[in-house]
This record gives sequence, C-alpha cells and structure tokens, in this order.
Amino acid sequence: MLIKNAHVVGPETFNGDIRIHQGIITTIGQDLSVSPDETVLDASGQTVLPGLVDVHVHFRDPGQTDKETISTGSRAAAHGGFTSVVAMPNVTPVPDNAADLKALLTKNVQDGVVHVHQYAPITMALHSNQLVDFERFNQLGVFGFSNDGVGVQQAATMKAAMAACAAVDAPLAAHIEDESLRGDGVMNAGPVAKGLGLPGMSNQTESSQLARDLDLAAATGVHYHACHISTRQSVALIRQAKAAGVHVTAEVTPHHLLLEDTDIIGDDPNFKMNPPLRSHADRLAVIGGLLDGTLDMVATDHAPHTIADKGGTMKTAAFGIVGLETAFALLYSRFVRSGRMTLLELVDKMSTTPATAFKLPAGHIQIGAPADLTVMNLETPYQINPNTWFSKGVNSPFIGETVYGQTVATIVSGKIVYQQKEGR
Repeated sequence: MLIKNAHVVGPETFNGDIRIHQGIITTIGQDLSVSPDETVLDASGQTVLPGLVDVHVHFRDPGQTDKETISTGSRAAAHGGFTSVVAMPNVTPVPDNAADLKALLTKNVQDGVVHVHQYAPITMALHSNQLVDFERFNQLGVFGFSNDGVGVQQAATMKAAMAACAAVDAPLAAHIEDESLRGDGVMNAGPVAKGLGLPGMSNQTESSQLARDLDLAAATGVHYHACHISTRQSVALIRQAKAAGVHVTAEVTPHHLLLEDTDIIGDDPNFKMNPPLRSHADRLAVIGGLLDGTLDMVATDHAPHTIADKGGTMKTAAFGIVGLETAFALLYSRFVRSGRMTLLELVDKMSTTPATAFKLPAGHIQIGAPADLTVMNLETPYQINPNTWFSKGVNSPFIGETVYGQTVATIVSGKIVYQQKEGR
C-alpha cells in the first residue's frame, strides 16, 4: 500500500507519502512513485495518526454476547480509529484456568479485526481471594492482570498479587473500589444525588483503596495501573506516588473528562457508570492531571449493555457506557478545537503514551514500525448517531452531539480494516 499526500501528526510530524510492505512502514518520503502492485490511499485533506490504543475495553465474549462480541467490539474499535485494544476478563466463564484463557486468546486473534490483547484475572472467578497462576498465564501471552469490575477487597490478596505480577514483569490494572464504602450507591454522593433521591458513592470509595494500593505498589515494585481515575483526591495521590518513584500509570475516561454529576438532570441510566460522574472540582482535577502528565492516558472503559440492561432506573440499570466510537471525536472537538490541548498532545494520550507504557509496538509512524495507522477527517462536523455504530451497545449519554474528527480509514498491520462509506 502507498498512502499519498499524508499530513501526519504524531511523535514524528511531516507531510509526505508512506509506503507499506508486509505490514511494515518501509519508506517515508515526498512524491513517491506508485508501483504497479500497490494499492494507493489518497490522504489529501486528511490527517494521518498513529493508530489509537485503548488499554481498557469490555468485549463480553464469551458468555455475554448479547451485549458485544470480539467481532463487533473490534469493528467498533476500528470505526473509532483504534488499532490496539486490551480486553478485560470479566466474561463468562472468567478465564481463570489455562484452557479457557488459551481459547480466549485464540478467539481474540481469529475474530478481532484490530489487535485485541487480553488481561487475565487476578483471582479465581474475580470475587475470590485465591490467586491465579501468574507465571503460567504470563507464559501464555496475556497483556497483564486485572479484576476490572471488582475491586480487590483484601489488602493481603492485593499485595500477594502485586508480588506475583512483579515476579513475571507484568502490569496489574486495578479497579479501585472499596465495596464497604460504596454500599448501594449508583451515582456521585452530593447535592445532585440528594435532589434526585438516589444513593451516592463518596470519593473515598475510590481514593481510600487507591492510597492502600499505592503503598503496596511501592513495597512490591509492581507496575501498578490505576483504572478510570475520577476524583481530585486520587489525582493528588498519584501525583505524590510518582514523585516518590512508585511505578504507577493511570488512565482517565472521556466521560470523566467531559461530564460531571450536574449534567444528570433526571433518572437517566445512560449517565450511570462506575466510577460515577463526579463533581465539577473533580472533573477539573482529572483534566489538570491529564494535561500535566499525572494521568498518563485516555482509556474508554467501553462497556456495552443491552437495551434491557440499561432500561428502568439508575437504581436497577447496569453500570457503564460505550466509548470506542466516540472517544477521539469528543476529545478532539471539546479539547483540541477549544485550544485546551494540541492535537499532538491528544495523540500522545490516546496512542503514543499507552503504547510506550505497556511496551506495545505502536504509537509511532516511522520506518520499520508496524503499519497501524488511522486516517481522520478533522474538518467536517457530524452528529453522533448509534445507527452508524458497529458495537451492539447504544448506551451513551453523548448521542446527538455534533463533533469533529471522523475516521476515514483504519489500517492494521498494513491492511485496511475500516474504510468510511456513505452512512457509516
């Protein structure tokens, strides 16, 4: 393939042509001649980015395929400009044995149109305190270990898990939640929850367990990754831990950057996620943390559910929203076009930094690098419309918003896995 007339924005920014052979970028230059056997992709007027990387998605496969499958989830990722994603293990059955885990790793390759990496669980069945076989699972090629959806409640269990991860040089990604403090909360504790008559979750549900984990991470030397940070206290704790030399990385979701609890004006389950949308002060803190590098990256926490699961009320509906097909456009529109951050900074948070932090061969457009690329139209506005999505999930509070940043083509290992057509 030869990509012509590209305006490339990334760690290496240039205008020119990109030649791809056998999945690798082989030549970058000006006015490259077209070989007879090459497919030409004309990127005139478009922007080419390193393929986006999302280290936190839920594909619900196996066992919950009415919500999503590896096929539909990975196609949604490609539609959103992502070329690498990492799936969480809260599926049915939980892949807490070698046979189930190997089957899932194989299915990720067979059904995924993008690179689908896989977390293994930390404990058997997620809810127990019995650790999995970290050494064996690491040998099978997992991305890391996580009980996402369930906070590890026992400090002794978490410390032992961190030591096991450190021993095999694998990251541990934590869903940070003290269940004794969460209670029956369905949204952020505060005046909005009281006004709606809904039970709330305090900031300390997250930050108190994070403080515990950071202390344990310092003691064990593990690469500790903090999932979906949402509070000002958590940002301060991570900033302090980094200054002390703790090996911690952290992610923040687009919805925690863009929304707060005052946006919930009624009992609408599309605004129910865990952690919940926090206060204005918390939202400003996570934005500041992302901009100053305390929070390293953006991750969607893509959480598709059926219409029935998201029906009813905030008290009864499932937690979570979809995000793969809206993340880049929302952040480009609200942050880059407003001048809050540059396009290069957004690319760093959504591609280069997550790839570097987790040692993935992605995030750069340079000779010898894998040809994982995203071609974007940054100039034409469009409306977020779930009828154009590939995900089975339509649970999002952003439907109907006008945004910029539409994926024109997504290239994985030198092959076009998504190309814009009329209506999709």
